[in-house]
Amino acid sequence: MYIPRLKQKYQEEVKDHLMKTFNYKSSMQIPRLEKISINQGVGDAVADKKLIDSAVSEMSDIAGQKAVPTYSKKDISNFKLRKGMPIGVKVTLRGDRMYEFLDRLIAVSLPRTRDFRGISAKGFDGRGNYTLGIKEQIIFPEIDIDKVNKISGMDITFVTSAETNEEAKELLTAFGMPFQKNKNA
Repeated sequence: MYIPRLKQKYQEEVKDHLMKTFNYKSSMQIPRLEKISINQGVGDAVADKKLIDSAVSEMSDIAGQKAVPTYSKKDISNFKLRKGMPIGVKVTLRGDRMYEFLDRLIAVSLPRTRDFRGISAKGFDGRGNYTLGIKEQIIFPEIDIDKVNKISGMDITFVTSAETNEEAKELLTAFGMPFQKNKNA
């Protein structure tokens, strides 16, 4: 039976490393990655409905799972926005697909970013979750650059069961997330 590489790494190495680092009393206290949520806002979809369809197909290719459009909750006249109009795309990954996406993100996509020097460690929310912003969707190898209508960014949120930012950062670092080194240290 197939087990994703990072899932196996978590079982064999990461759990032990975190157990030693934070001195947990029970193995159930060890933080784990619960889900990865990917969101993309498509503001220009107000004028052109085809942009949502292309964003859904691109996001589905990137995630390996069908993406769904998100809809506006209220009218905003300054943006020519009506309630119920599609304005973005989202997908939530769990289980094996989550580990596969994380593996591709760390090993292939992030290194393809222009002028890449690591990701900022400032994206933690205080509850053990981390959000990463990506400026261009073309860093993913699944996207054919010639077929892209409009270059747009996305937010990737890593939801963990960690209680603190330190635990979550240690978990993501153990998976191989390339955080920037502190300039002061």
